[in-house]
Amino acid sequence: MTHTGTAADDSTTANPTTSGDATAAPLTRRAVREAAERATRRPLARTASTPARTTAARPAAARTGSALGVTRTAATRSAAAPTTSSRKRKFMAPVVLAVAAGMFGTMAVPAAFASTQPTTAADARAAAPVQTQEFDVFAAAGTADTSRDGFGATSTATLAAEKQAEHAKEVEAARAAKAAEFAYDGKTAKDYLADSTTTSTTTDAAATTTSAAPAAAAPAAGTPFSLPAVVATAKQYIGTPYVFGGATPAGFDCSGYVMYVYAQYGISLAHSVPLQDQAGTTIAESEAQPGDVVIFDNEAHDGFYMGNGMIMDAPKPGGAISIRPIWTTDYHIVRFGI
Repeated sequence: MTHTGTAADDSTTANPTTSGDATAAPLTRRAVREAAERATRRPLARTASTPARTTAARPAAARTGSALGVTRTAATRSAAAPTTSSRKRKFMAPVVLAVAAGMFGTMAVPAAFASTQPTTAADARAAAPVQTQEFDVFAAAGTADTSRDGFGATSTATLAAEKQAEHAKEVEAARAAKAAEFAYDGKTAKDYLADSTTTSTTTDAAATTTSAAPAAAAPAAGTPFSLPAVVATAKQYIGTPYVFGGATPAGFDCSGYVMYVYAQYGISLAHSVPLQDQAGTTIAESEAQPGDVVIFDNEAHDGFYMGNGMIMDAPKPGGAISIRPIWTTDYHIVRFGI
């Protein structure tokens, strides 16, 4: 009789360590808890992949059950604990809405309100009703005489002429007062001119009586006129001090010096630079000779031309008659006696 054994003698049942074809036992609670802890400490992707690496060591049923338990536990804990990014999104959403609403209120509301107001003061005035005014003119105003009064206006030219004449009188008075301070009892320019007139009259009478040829202009004091003679006479006064308004050897100013020297040759000149300029004949500088007169273009000064760019003149207060270089090119030459 063959003994086949009992269920107690079956090695596959009695030996719990045999893992040939037997189904794997379910995981214990401790194993499930440890697996859940490992899932929470690692990224979800790696947790999901961890069971895949153990597929060869476990049966399909155990592998599926354990993986589902671990995944569900990790998902439950992830849903229970919100991440930092989700908290930020929840916080920023109302902030963005508040900022957008503020910007809309700042830009749209004032524009809508302004569109209902008058654009300019001109529009307000145009909308206002037009009011007319009426008034009566006093009856006497219509009969008043509107003719011009008997007053006349002085022209600008007249005022300028009067002012110039007044200034000339003041200058002449100042010159006379200054010349009176210097004692001089010799001949003046007027005396020389008077002598020249007397000599000229006597010469003309003698020529008519004797039927002689007409004589030239009589020289003052018996001296014939010539430019060298003028230079010689003018040099006699070198060193004479400058005196404003002076026209005698006691003191000269520029035009008084020229007037006094030429008066000795019967040539009458005014005590004025502009008038002396008008009385002479302007010549080219290349034709000028010593004895001609240098007139500055601004008509503020004159003197005797001495050749080679030199002038003999009465300079200014504190100076004396001397020969010196002409310090400017703004001048022209005038000749008298021709």
